[in-house]
Amino acid sequence: MAAGLLWAKRAASYLRISVPFRAFSSVVKDLKYADSHEWARINGNSATIGITDQAQDYLGDIVFVKLPEVGASVSQGSSFGAVESVKATSDVNSPVSGKVIEVNDELTTSPGLVNGSPYEKGWMIKVEMNNKSEINSLMDSEQ
Repeated sequence: MAAGLLWAKRAASYLRISVPFRAFSSVVKDLKYADSHEWARINGNSATIGITDQAQDYLGDIVFVKLPEVGASVSQGSSFGAVESVKATSDVNSPVSGKVIEVNDELTTSPGLVNGSPYEKGWMIKVEMNNKSEINSLMDSEQ
């Protein structure tokens, strides 16, 4: 166990994963949230999707992100990818249904962006929504 943890710390160091210490998780007001800790930034008929600050904090240093291809279909509440950290691997679920129109390719070489900037540089996919009314089932920053 100790050898595995030491290896993970060295790997994170080699990949230059650096995250400043934060005492609490942040919540952004203009986003919608799923109870499975994904967020969606709605812009017209498209949604930019990522994981919450609380989720990345719980996972620890993220070392790998698996994302779908552009053109793939995603369904609300279903997995579209995964994040692997030094602690665990976790599925990422889509808060809305639709077609993937863009993928954050920067995460393949710099997965630590999810830790350092979960709401800006660490976004994962952009989706053209099939059913905009699904937004009503998501939480806002007050909930």
